[in-house]
Amino acid sequence: MVLSVIALVSALGVVLSKNPVTSVLCLIVTFFTIAGHYIMLNAQFLAVVHIIVYAGAIMVLFLYVMMLMNLNAELEPQKRNWLKYAGAISGGALLVVLVAALRDASMPAIGTEANEIGLIKNLGQMLFTQYVVPFEVSSILFLSAMVGAVVIGKKD
Repeated sequence: MVLSVIALVSALGVVLSKNPVTSVLCLIVTFFTIAGHYIMLNAQFLAVVHIIVYAGAIMVLFLYVMMLMNLNAELEPQKRNWLKYAGAISGGALLVVLVAALRDASMPAIGTEANEIGLIKNLGQMLFTQYVVPFEVSSILFLSAMVGAVVIGKKD
């Protein structure tokens, strides 16, 4: 319960903060609380990978890009009111879709199988048996993205 409240407050801090650095720091807190949820679900491997990948690598990139952008409030153009209203309406529509999707969701029964859900052995077994085709398709997608980044970044 405490992790959920902290996650919600820090996620609101991400959205409502006017300072981009404060927003990124709130996002890091959100990532750590989500990792805490993974630990509570007995998915320690996912928690560690989540912290390493998101809080470690992605957040450093976000901060680096913000430092390079040199954001200055006086130089930024002001947003029009209709854009704010369009964002609020699309966010509300997303909320309605999420509530409709989660309305019929149910939690699995806690038993002997539930205690072994997040173990690395079971995760690997599921990835390489039932989900092997999507796993390999995603690896090809990542490989093509890396090749595209090299081609784009290559100097003439």
